[in-house]
Amino acid sequence: MKKYAKQSRLLVAVDCIIFGFDGFKLKVLLVKRSFEPEKDKWSLMGGFVGPQESPENAASRVLTQLTGLKDVYMEQMRVFGNPDRDPIERTISITYFALIDIHKYEKQIDEQQYHAEWFSLKEIPSLIFDHKQMIEHGKLNLRYKASLHPILFELLPDKFTLTQVIDLFEQVFDVLLDKRNFNRKLSSTKLLVKQKDKDKMHSKKGAYYYKLNKKIYKDKFGAFLNFISNPKIG
Repeated sequence: MKKYAKQSRLLVAVDCIIFGFDGFKLKVLLVKRSFEPEKDKWSLMGGFVGPQESPENAASRVLTQLTGLKDVYMEQMRVFGNPDRDPIERTISITYFALIDIHKYEKQIDEQQYHAEWFSLKEIPSLIFDHKQMIEHGKLNLRYKASLHPILFELLPDKFTLTQVIDLFEQVFDVLLDKRNFNRKLSSTKLLVKQKDKDKMHSKKGAYYYKLNKKIYKDKFGAFLNFISNPKIG
């Protein structure tokens, strides 16, 4: 087999920034690294791209290994390629951010062999290599994408309250929203379907549940430009 002459070989990896929302806090999923270097330290979930797979397939495989899930919302982010980012061997990493509903998938996560834990974005422990930088870029990418399209609903359960929606958007964008204007704009999208039952655990009067209109969400996903006005991108 012919090879390019005088070219050095390097490894290609993928790392996944997995965001989740527990109804109160936006979180990221981390694992304990199982091998040297930096064994037993906190890390993003990742792996090497196999010789017969694309980076996208490698990232999907990594997510399935950790969460037991397929068809997770996932987007490619950027490449991290500092020559000394991995002390063992020259490795470039292609990063992806993914969005999952924490409550729906905690069982799959617990059953996996990895020591996986959810951490609030304000309480992230020390991480290996450049993984902290990856998370920071993941937050900015999530904020930018969510300002254009309603992807944050991927983080919510099947039924949710308007308070949960607002709390999620405020945490992602690091802002205090004008609740009345936000609710008006959200209502105009016709994305939400009001339910008859209420959440009575977190307020005396109870807050109505809503569901996502999945047909509108899928059919008009690319049409919701400027879903939130004047986002604080960074």
